[in-house]
Order: sequence, then C-alpha cells, then structure tokens
Amino acid sequence: MTLPPHTRPTAHPTASPSHPAGRQPRIAVVGGSLTGPTVALLLLHAGFDQVAVFEAAPATAPLAGGLIGLEHPALDILDRLGINQSEVVAHDSETICQITVRDRRPAHTVRRVYPGRNTTWTLLHAALTARIPEAVLHTNRRVTGLATDRGQPLLHFTDGRTELADLVVFADGRTSIGRRLLDPFRRLRYAGYVAHRGHAPAPHEPLRDFVRLEPGPGCQYTVAPIPGGLDWTFYLDASPTDYTRRFGAPPERRMFALPQHVSPAARAHVDDHAARLLPAVHAATVHATTARMAVPVMDIDPPTRMLWPVGRGWAVLLGDALAPVRPHTARGANNGIEQAAGLATALTQHRRWAADLAAALHAGQHRHLPAAVTAVHRGPAIGARLGLGAAHRG
Repeated sequence: MTLPPHTRPTAHPTASPSHPAGRQPRIAVVGGSLTGPTVALLLLHAGFDQVAVFEAAPATAPLAGGLIGLEHPALDILDRLGINQSEVVAHDSETICQITVRDRRPAHTVRRVYPGRNTTWTLLHAALTARIPEAVLHTNRRVTGLATDRGQPLLHFTDGRTELADLVVFADGRTSIGRRLLDPFRRLRYAGYVAHRGHAPAPHEPLRDFVRLEPGPGCQYTVAPIPGGLDWTFYLDASPTDYTRRFGAPPERRMFALPQHVSPAARAHVDDHAARLLPAVHAATVHATTARMAVPVMDIDPPTRMLWPVGRGWAVLLGDALAPVRPHTARGANNGIEQAAGLATALTQHRRWAADLAAALHAGQHRHLPAAVTAVHRGPAIGARLGLGAAHRG
C-alpha cells in the first residue's frame, strides 16, 4: 500500500504541527517488540501523556527471542528507564572468544572485550513491557494503512478501527508495514544463508563467555550462556529452494521459522553439519536441542531518510523497520534503542522549550541515519569474509 498522493512526502518539509493550547501531541507507536516499547517509555518518562503502542500480535501469542548484544549507549538508555542491568543481564562477562576451527579442533583463539553486555530478547522484552501502563499497550491491533484526516495522520487497522495521531512511530520490525507505506521501493532480499537457532540445556561444565567458532567458509557458529542453558546460532548456506523445502515457505514469506515450521529435513541438515564441522562438545549442544527456530538472513538497500511529513504531522521509521541488519553486526537492537532516544530528545525539546519540531526531527535523522547505513553495508562485508551466501551471490 502507498500513501494517497496528497499525503506523500515533500522534499523539504518546513512546517511543524500545531496543537491546540494545552494539548499534548498524540503519538502512535506501531510495534511492541523492543524499539517500540523503548520509545514509548522514554516519552512517558519525559511527560508525554498521549502515547499509545499498537502491537499486531495478540497478548497470548508465544514470543521468544535469542541473544542480543547491547553496547554501553543502549545500556545507559535502559538505565534511564530504571531497568537495572541485573534485570536483563544474567551473565556479565564481556569476553568474546573467537576460535578458528580446523578438523573439528580449535586451531587459533583470539579473546577480545565487548563494550557492553549480552541479554536475551525475552528478558529485555519482559523488562520493557512490564513498565508500560496497561492503558498504553494495545495488542492484536495490526495496522493496514496510513492516510490523513483533516490534515492529521490516520492509522487504519485490520479490525476496521482508525486512530488519529500527530506523530506515527513505526517500530514494527523487519516486515514493517510502515516501511512498505513510506519507502516502498526498499524491499528485503534473501542473502543466501540461514541463522539456525536453539536453546540447549545447560552443560555439565558451565559456559561463561560468548564463543564464536569459524570452521571455514560457508558457516559460523556462536554460543553463549542464558538463563537455564545455552543459546546457539549456526549460520549455514541455503538456496531459496532449500529454504522453502525445509521450512514450508520461501524466505521472503517466512521471515521467522518457528519450531512448528522446522521440518525433519531442516533438523537433519543442521545436525549433519554440526557433526562434520564443530568440536564434539558444541555438536552435542546442537544435537541436544529439541525446539529449534530459524531466520533467513536478509538484506535491504540502505535508507536515505527515516522521517516523512504526513499532512501536518509526521511519520518516522525506527530500528528494523528503518533498516534490518544482518545479525553478525550486533547492531539491530542497539540502533533501535539509540534512535528511540534521539526521537524522544527531539520531541522533548519541542514540547518543553518550543524548539522548532521539523528542525529537531531532521537533526536527529542527521545523527542516526549514518549509523544505520553503516550497519546495512557492514553485514554483507562480514558475510562475504565468512563465505556465507556465496553460492546465492553467484
């Protein structure tokens, strides 16, 4: 879907939305994963009282996610929200062990310090959403379109309802409806390999650090401790046909393969590669994992903007809605959280000190867009170094 012609963005917007005296701006946040709740909490903490979060999934939907590396700027933003690191960081090691593997044996190990801490999507999501007032978070509300009504942005939902806003924040992930509406020519494309994931039971000898194994071209394996066990990711090449056969739909349609989508063929494919390529202890971790998931690694053209005028209001893309990046970059959650803080700063300066809103929003875009573009470029460079997706590129 695209915006009607009268709501499409102009090249150089200058107008700031005007609000009746005493009325705060209505801010609609689309997406309830990590970036959406972060921006909502930042705005609530700043005194905005007309904030609503719309999440497409029902409240009862099973949600789970893997390991996330958070750098110090993102951790500091969470500190400001009152989220103590002990709440989201179960293992506080900062060490990354990068191991070159030859013939299933460690051949060379490099240790370095990660400037941050590891958490999991599940821990962080729980900490964020527990702090959002019940009246602010609306689940099972899927957005289908964006138009204007008397000059104000108007969201349309699958249930037929609509919501007026002064600002719409799309933080709705890799398959963002906001990106399809605002920036429709930037389409996701499959990179030629898959991140197979699983949560394994805790080993007899506890693992403390984040470990990255590189057995050779065309694969990479990472594993780290999480509450109750280990989180591992095994990157392996797969053609679009292979992905469809193993997970029941093409990668462009099945962006997240949940446990029920993982076929016996997909499981056997991962088990076989683990047995042939990984040291015995890591192969055993993979084999011991019952419930598995998979994510096709995707690329997208770099964004040229993150902000659009819609009538007298605005729409903005944040996090993966703006620019999904390959997981090797470890920048997905960091970009979203930092962009959320930048947006909250711009809005706060406008409300508290009457700063020109257009100028403040564009200044935030100028600061945060380059980091998103860099991460988009960096992902394919890392994949190429590892030989991942090479057959697909050829």
